[in-house]
Formats: sequence, structure tokens, C-alpha cells
Amino acid sequence: MSTLTEMLERISDLEKELVQELAQKHENLLYTIEKKKIRFSAEVQLQHELLVTKFSDYVYDSGLFIILTIPIIWLALVPALFLDLVVVLFQVICFPVYGIPRVKRSQYIVIDRHGLSYLNWLEKLNCMYCGYFNGLMSFVREVAARTEQYWCPVRHARPLKSVHSRYKTFFDYGDAEGYRDGLEEVRKKFDDVQ
Repeated sequence: MSTLTEMLERISDLEKELVQELAQKHENLLYTIEKKKIRFSAEVQLQHELLVTKFSDYVYDSGLFIILTIPIIWLALVPALFLDLVVVLFQVICFPVYGIPRVKRSQYIVIDRHGLSYLNWLEKLNCMYCGYFNGLMSFVREVAARTEQYWCPVRHARPLKSVHSRYKTFFDYGDAEGYRDGLEEVRKKFDDVQ
């Protein structure tokens, strides 16, 4: 196993540890989750409602450019919705053919911040947008990563800004023998996916 592979596996382990730590932090906060519904105590709910910013103050504090940028920001939702549909169809149709485990979209797209009573309606709408858009990008990245693992599991020669979850299974750039000898095994190496 190469040093790079070991480092990528350590990063993956740290990411799992981070998820566990965040889950523990939830236990210390003053809310519970019941059937995907988040519930605050009455005391905390009241405190949150006192902290909501009036819509007019929010818009004023955001500056005049909010009027110019909102249409551009929301226009990006059109191709995002189309991308979402295409990627869902792509994996539903193609993944079973090649034995690639499907990505659970609901684990990536989480929209829950609109339930926070200390946000005004525009902040809630913005949080829904960001939750959807960033979750969609993570979902698409994982679908692409699994696809790349099957079709072209070779690391890049040039350094990347960040690597996806499947990169640790890839062959080193230029390792022709390893690629030819191990391709079928790597194409099936999804045992770490739940």
C-alpha cells in the first residue's frame, strides 16, 4: 500500500470521526429528533423567536445589491434541478448494470434549517436553497466518484485541490501493471459503502 493510499485512508477515517463528533455534539444541544422532526424545548423556542431579525432590517443590512443578485442566485436553481433529475436517472439506470451501489440521495441533501424560529422567512428560504444546492453537489460528486471508480480508477499526475471518497481505491498514475492486474477487483471494491 502506498503512502498516498494510507494518507487517503487516514483522511477518510478522520471524516468518519468528524461525523461521530458532530453527532455527539447534537446530544449536548437542546433539541431532539423524532421521525426526522426536530423539536426544541418551549424555553429554547421562545428564546429563538425573540432573536428573529425583521425582514426589512435583514434586507437593509444586506445592502442594495441584494436586489440585483437574488435573480442570478435563484436562476442557478433551474440547471440544478435538471442536473438532479439526470443524475438520479443515471444511477437508477446504469448502476445496477455494472454492480455499482446506489448513492442514497437523502444522505446528501438535507433541508432542515427552515425549522429554526430565529430565522426570518427569507433566511429560511436561503437556508433551504443552500441545503439543497450544496447537498446536490455532494450527491453528484459521490455518484461521479463511484462511476469513476468503475470506469477509470487512476489517480491524476497533477495534484488536486481535494479528492473524493473513492480516490483512495485508485491506482497510481503510470502504474500500468497494477491497473491491468487489479482493475476488476477495484471495480467491485465498494465494501465500505453502506
